[in-house]
Amino acid sequence: MIFKATFFILSCFAGISALAGNMVIPFPGSGSMNYSPGEELVYSLKYGFIKGGEARLTVKDTVLLGKPVHHVVASGRTVGLADAVYKVRDRYESFIDPSSQLPVKAIRSIREGGYKYYNEVLFEHHHEDSALVRSQKSGEHWVPKNIQDILSAFYYARKNKFNDNLKKGEVIEIMTYFSDELFPLRIRYMGIDVINTPLGKLECYLFSPVTEVGRAFKTEDDMQVWISRDKNRVPVRIRFQLRVGAFTCNLEQFRGLQEPFSSFVVE
Repeated sequence: MIFKATFFILSCFAGISALAGNMVIPFPGSGSMNYSPGEELVYSLKYGFIKGGEARLTVKDTVLLGKPVHHVVASGRTVGLADAVYKVRDRYESFIDPSSQLPVKAIRSIREGGYKYYNEVLFEHHHEDSALVRSQKSGEHWVPKNIQDILSAFYYARKNKFNDNLKKGEVIEIMTYFSDELFPLRIRYMGIDVINTPLGKLECYLFSPVTEVGRAFKTEDDMQVWISRDKNRVPVRIRFQLRVGAFTCNLEQFRGLQEPFSSFVVE
């Protein structure tokens, strides 16, 4: 299962985005920006002491359809022995309108072993009660208003801030369009936690995305995500317990943060 590391890393980022669902209603562009172009987050995934994968989140400015947008990319790959046995090269892209924080376009490019998948989806949000998505693979679909893609939802959540007003045990939902279908995300807030990381001791919000019980996960609570308790709200650790063992994804490098990284605990 370590050869599927990238998929789980990106799934974790998707799970984090669930918090955006009920925190911000009716003005998707409200709130202060928690990220900016030039930001880069670098993660390492390990199974015990064995490094099996790397992931990277980047934000850049660009122009799409004549309008300025944020171009965010989540990329992941296997490394070392894992790469020799089962090569993974996954890339998710989202082009986000900075004023509304809604996706304009999403790209999903997957290569996992011999499996390959590629699709592009365009979003139209100017309809009164719904949105229209145009998928290269499946055509046009009407979806709920203010729909997010799997990656833009994470940045939308960060912009509108994870905060101390959440109640322990609270479960929040958001609907996204992913893999050519509506995909509901659910996540449970577990409280505040202090952890030791490669960056130092950090105070974090702890969340547990509700996982699907099946081949990979034994229970709904087999994944935990730690978000820095500062203005940046970045994921600093993701841990998931699979049937074959526990995997940990740690933030190891960052640059270009909008705010000073101030989640450190000084003893």
